[in-house]
Amino acid sequence: MKTLRLKPGKERSMQRRHPWVFESAIARGGADSGETVRVESHDGAFLAWAAFSPTSKIRARAWSFVETQRIDAAFFASVCARAVAARGLFDLQSDGVRLAHGEADGLPGLIVDRYGDTLVAQFLSAGVERWKDVLADALLKATGLSKLYERSDASGREREGLKPVTGWLRGEGATEITIREHGWKLSLDIATGHKTGFYLDQRDSRQRFAELAQHRRFRRVLNCFCYTGGFTVAALAGLKAAGALEGAELVSVDSSQPALERARGHLALNGFEGQGIQAEFLDANVNTVLREFIEQGRTFDAIVLDPPKFAPTVAHAERAARAYKDINRLALKLLEPGGVLLTFSCSGGISADLFHKIVASAGLDAGVDGYIAERLGAAPDHPMTIEFPEGEYLKGLVVVRKPA
Repeated sequence: MKTLRLKPGKERSMQRRHPWVFESAIARGGADSGETVRVESHDGAFLAWAAFSPTSKIRARAWSFVETQRIDAAFFASVCARAVAARGLFDLQSDGVRLAHGEADGLPGLIVDRYGDTLVAQFLSAGVERWKDVLADALLKATGLSKLYERSDASGREREGLKPVTGWLRGEGATEITIREHGWKLSLDIATGHKTGFYLDQRDSRQRFAELAQHRRFRRVLNCFCYTGGFTVAALAGLKAAGALEGAELVSVDSSQPALERARGHLALNGFEGQGIQAEFLDANVNTVLREFIEQGRTFDAIVLDPPKFAPTVAHAERAARAYKDINRLALKLLEPGGVLLTFSCSGGISADLFHKIVASAGLDAGVDGYIAERLGAAPDHPMTIEFPEGEYLKGLVVVRKPA
């Protein structure tokens, strides 16, 4: 077994069971891509078994902190079974579920989502790439399914020295799938959709938006960066439950025409067409639309801002902060007194505390004060663990503009 020896003082994070070893922490040692290595402190004490990545700044990702553990097919079968079983601990109102969430489930670099009877996996690190076939078999055995589609086309693979790969890894079938979420339906294409096909992490926030719509009976809703309209469907579901669909106006904005077509299709899929609503789908730049709406004097009772990742790392935080501030400033200007803003950041480089400060600064510039009514995050099948705080990537705030 090959060994990585760390520099003095660099063992502390692994002693706290943090799974990453950065290039700068290594005194000597190396291995082939994805090969299992023994990680030791500067004095030779065992720290972890880890997968080596010769091109990434994260040179090793821990599999286990138990010295007697063997990293083999039986190990991965056990870890996958545990991850799948753990989802039974949560009340997940959907048949679209994240089954493996990377480091949080002891599988660094592996993302696995279940959509009905189909698994979709992203192998994003050298370690899981090396064990891909073993992991695929273990996941299918743990779920009792037969189909697994690979979506290893995320940019993170480049940092691991890996090329993008997509297609059926096990079995085959239709890539168009419709899932149930709470009381509504959502369609997706696992071959072409974002990430593994959909944003399952926002499941609980969509439900919360439906509850707010039901309680507050929103008349005018603006969904920005709407993708395929999940928050639009949620708002309509809430208004329907309140008997308040008639006359509601909903504007959904995204820069992807195919995504908007699917969003429009979700109205028919959920029986909202012909219910007296006005639904507008705009293929446009969100910043441009927000400015145009301000000039037109339009206002909204509820606004959702769910932008793409502006800051993948801390190094991008300053530039991203300006972008987040700008869209929040514009949205707050469009929000009616007493209105509700759901605003999100999925950027790992933006902490929850920094995001709060950005929104506060946006409110100051907009001349708008508001209450932070709630904090939102990823659904529980996208966990952050005690030992890996970097797993918290999705941050959300429910801001209620103070009444006039």
